[in-house]
This record gives sequence, C-alpha cells and structure tokens, in this order.
Amino acid sequence: MARYDRVIRGGTIIDGARLPRFRGDIAIRDGIIAEIGRIDPADAREVIDADGLIVAPGFVDLHTHYDAQVFWDPYCTLSGWHGITSVVIGNCGFGFAPVRPEMRERAMMTMTRVEAIPMASMQQGMPWDWVTFPEFLDSVERTPKAMNILPYVPIAPLLIWVMGFDAAKAGARPTDAQHAELCRLLHEAMDAGGCGWSAQRMLPSGPACVQRDFDGSPMPTDVMHDDTCRALASVLRERNEGFMQMLLVSGDNAQDQRFYEEMAEISGRPMIMNVVQAFDHRPEIHRRVLAWLRSCRERGIRVVGQGLTTDAGFTFTFENWNLFDDIQAWCDATTGTLAERKQKLADPARRQALRENMPKTATGPLPQIVIVGPQTEGNKKWLDHTLALAGEKMGKHPVDVMLDMAVEEDLKTEFFAAPPNGKIEHLKELVDDPYVLFGVSDGGAHTKFLTAGRYPTETLCKVVREHGMISLEEAHWRLSALPAQVAGFEGRGVLRKGAPADIVVYDFDQLAVLPDEIVHDLPGGEWRRVQRARGYRYVLVNGEVTIRDDQQTGTCSGQLLRHGVGRRTLMPRAA
Repeated sequence: MARYDRVIRGGTIIDGARLPRFRGDIAIRDGIIAEIGRIDPADAREVIDADGLIVAPGFVDLHTHYDAQVFWDPYCTLSGWHGITSVVIGNCGFGFAPVRPEMRERAMMTMTRVEAIPMASMQQGMPWDWVTFPEFLDSVERTPKAMNILPYVPIAPLLIWVMGFDAAKAGARPTDAQHAELCRLLHEAMDAGGCGWSAQRMLPSGPACVQRDFDGSPMPTDVMHDDTCRALASVLRERNEGFMQMLLVSGDNAQDQRFYEEMAEISGRPMIMNVVQAFDHRPEIHRRVLAWLRSCRERGIRVVGQGLTTDAGFTFTFENWNLFDDIQAWCDATTGTLAERKQKLADPARRQALRENMPKTATGPLPQIVIVGPQTEGNKKWLDHTLALAGEKMGKHPVDVMLDMAVEEDLKTEFFAAPPNGKIEHLKELVDDPYVLFGVSDGGAHTKFLTAGRYPTETLCKVVREHGMISLEEAHWRLSALPAQVAGFEGRGVLRKGAPADIVVYDFDQLAVLPDEIVHDLPGGEWRRVQRARGYRYVLVNGEVTIRDDQQTGTCSGQLLRHGVGRRTLMPRAA
C-alpha cells in the first residue's frame, strides 16, 4: 500500500514561517502534512508535479461575511479562487444566530443593506434549520464546504435576542440581568466552537456611520454601550481564549484607541482593529494609526490592525448602493423601495443638501467618480467622463449630472469610484509595518460592487512581483501564518510536519487577477460582480485538491473549525 495519499514534488517551498525558500517535496496523509524533504514518489497514490512552481500555505482571510453564502457556494468565492483556504465569518457583529423564527425575515432584510447581500439569494439559499448559535454551527458543519470556516460570535443577534428588537435598536442600556444573559450566551456559543466576538460600533453621532440597517437606522452594535463590551471582554478573560474584532468610529480617535486598548487589556486576548486605511488626500490619518499600533506593541497591548491593502474600487448603480450612508441626506435619499429611491433622488427639494454634503469617505471625492455604464444612446457620449468633466461640459453640478442620469435610466447607470487609497507610496507604508494584517476582503458582502476577495493574488502580483516591497517569504507569513496565529487557527498558516495540509501551488510569473465580470450564479436569479484568478495550479484544503488549473474540482474537504481546530489528526498507518 502507498504510504501517502499524495506527494507534491519538486516545488519551491515557502513555509509561511519566514524561513528561506528551498526546493523539496511534501507528503500528505489523512489531510495532514506527513513529511517534508526528499520523498520517493512511488510511496504516494498521487504525485503533483510542482517543478518551477511555488508551494506555500493556503491564505487565511479574517474579514468575511460568508455566513449566508456558505450554504450555496462551498468555495466561498471570490475567496476560494484566490488561494484562500480558511475564512472567518460573523464579522462586524452581523450574523444569523441566535435568531427566533419570527425574526428571520427581518434579519435578512438587515443584511440587504448593511452588507448588500441580495434578499432573494438569502431567502432561497439559506436552510434556516437553526435557532440558537450552537445549532447554526451544526448547520454549517453539515453543509458541504471547500473552505475551512472559523466562526466569530456576532453581537447584534445576541443583543436583539436578550433585550428585544426595539430596545436593542434604541441603544437601551442592558440591565445587570441582561448583561449576565449576554455573557451566558457568549459562553454557550464559545463552548460550541465560537472563536471570539465581533462588533461594528459606528456611533450615529460619529463622522462615518456608513453601514446601516435597511431602513437607514443604526445597527444594534452601533448604539451598544461600552459596559456591554467590557462584560463580553471579561468572558474571554475568564475563558483565556478567543479574540475580538471591532470597527469603532466615534469621532474622537484618541478615545477610540484607548477603548481598543482597554478591550485588549480586560480580555488579555487579541483585538483586531478595523480598519487601517490610507486616504491619499489625508495621509496623516493612516500614519497616526500606524504609530499608535507600534506603541501598542511596545507596551505589550494586543491590538492588531487589519489593513485595507487592495485597490479594487467600486463599480455601482443606485439600485443597490449603500456606501454614501455616512451622510444623512444621502442615506435618506437612497433608502426605500426602488420607486421611492428614484423619486427621492429626482426631488429638486433634496438636491441642495446633496450638493452641499458630497460623500467622500468610501470613494474619495465625488466629482472624480467616472460614468462607465450609461444605458441610453443619448448618454453614451459621457462614457468614461468624470462627473466633474461631464458637469463642466453640461453646465451642471457633478451631483446633478450623476443623479439626473441615474433617474433617467431607472437607476441602472453604472459609475466607477476609484478607491481613496490609490497611491503606491501609501500602500508601501502599510506594507512596511510587519504586523498590519492584509485583507479586509468583505467576502460574501457588497456582491454587486466590490471584488476585494482578490487581495491575496493582488498582494503577490503587485506588492511582491511588481514593486518588490517585501519578499515572498514575508508575504506568505503576512497572508497565512500571521492571521492564523492572531485568530487562533490551530496549526494552520504554515507548512510543517503535522500541520493540516492547506496548500497553494502556483506559477509566480503567470499569477494574475483577471478582469471584472458579471455572473448570474446566485440563488433567486441574482447576479454579482467577480474577478477570478489565473496561475493557481493547485489548491489543497485538508489535503484534498479543491482547485486544479484555476478550476474548481468540486471536492468539499473544508471543515468547520470549532475552537480553531479541525476534526482530523495524523494517525499512524501501517507500511
């Protein structure tokens, strides 16, 4: 009998631990790396020829929203196409458990705006065979997966469950008994395998409350109290396990930073701070954040920054756009049914407020947004014009150019907003900090206008190959081992004997992010915008080949990683 299930032979191995690359073989048995070195191919059932290719640990994505999509897309694409083998779900405090049956529809409605997931897809694609968080994890475990899934415990559903919908949405202060119940539920969820908790706290009084409920109101976590966070952090301290993810924007940066530090100090556990982002017009912002993160490390405080390291940009229409919500006038005008939004965007009485309060947080300056998809013949002469240039030629304000065209074309006009972090020198400043996590893919969310799940491929092509900012050894540590270690993935993120065999095998010279395309592959007849990858010869998840020559094999070898741990262990096998 063969000693090994498969051997990856003759590749250049980059182990994820920042050791120098070397040529060698990797033997896999029962989903585990059994040997690394020189291995007789006759000892394997299957030999993967990796000559001339890079062999590295699969990538780990800490910021996704595949809580719904995992039920209809085993590969959690885009992530699965770009070498990601493990993802964390339940980010930002948003999720679907615990949810009482009568609140399911409302929970899905929330996600249609805050994370822009199509309602019809959730309605048709989610089994809803759970009520509690432990039951949700059981459902995820039963679901075929080509990806490893690590679950946060999202706090918004807990607040609604314990306090009631109206009180949670109003930001009522929990009673002592309610705090005790929140902590009990968090313990219960972590006993079942939850790996920490998450919350978005974009305070309504702050400057960037950009991710709101479907009706434009704040999310329950946006209005939750500091004492609730302290109680939840104490649960992690009591358990001495888990980690936290928080997006906190109150308008007082110093106060926010002190609170991140307090959460890490109370819990004794890592706090992932979202998000470290460069703004080309205000580089002092990310530089202050980087300096603060360095000071946290120097003081032994476990706050880790999640960096926005992709420049995917946004191609959007006003049929499904929500990233102007940080400006109340725009939020009011873009909520409601399609007919209501069209009427409000056409309303002359609203235009002055919209012109005077142009959004720029998510997209950069509004006048620089480009018209990329005019629908009518009369408007096609404006193709590839910025709103500023078109406005100059028309004698209109850029806001009127955009909204007049959108209303005329039934909100189907496509616009492109370049990201506000386009300067390569600013990206280098994020990359130069060795502990800034790469990513913020938002995988599974914003499906009609964002393709940030491409970030691992973009990192290797742009940061390493094109600009030589860091070595491949450093890049793979940042893409795999560092996020795995921060988030409690037991044994993953590195290639070493005894580790789970999550592996990418790729052609470094041919690796590429492919052009944007629209695919109609979501339940309910819905579509999404995607970018595929080229150059991944093989992706292995728990030792099985899930991608071959950039194509899905249909193999569902992913696992639910309760407490960061999969089911398989390396067992002795007779020769």
